[in-house]
Amino acid sequence: MAKKANLALLLQILDEAYSKRTWHGTNLRGSIRGMSANQAAWRPGKNRHNVWEIVVHCAYWKYTVARRITGEKRGSFPLKGSNWFERPGGKGVERDWRQDVKLLDSMHRKLREVVAGLDPRKLSSLSPKKQWTLAQTIFGVALHDTYHTGQIQLLKRMMKR
Repeated sequence: MAKKANLALLLQILDEAYSKRTWHGTNLRGSIRGMSANQAAWRPGKNRHNVWEIVVHCAYWKYTVARRITGEKRGSFPLKGSNWFERPGGKGVERDWRQDVKLLDSMHRKLREVVAGLDPRKLSSLSPKKQWTLAQTIFGVALHDTYHTGQIQLLKRMMKR
């Protein structure tokens, strides 16, 4: 019974880091609510990531964790490349920004489905990289969302200067 509770808690943590109401403030999805493509494309300086790139980076890591859990082969992410994906600097195209936000939503849904379908007894198994348990990996991707939410919140404040 405790393992089922652990799985339910991991799902709750994933959801709170991404889109559900939390006690600590905004979550990843909330941090980009109402943001325009131009705002998402704004860079704080040369060779610095913009919000848009952070959003796609988070989508990629949701995909990666889901893939690691299922054993799916690399290369099925909808965009070419890995980890960081260069996105517009300066002016962004609204349609392209909305498409990448949909990608983030899609990768979150996929990750959530994979985690919800896990046998709770496997949470203590090592992930394919043999470094962390599945539970640690799932918890880590939620923390990853929270970390980047903070970055986005800071970038939004910097934009207003």
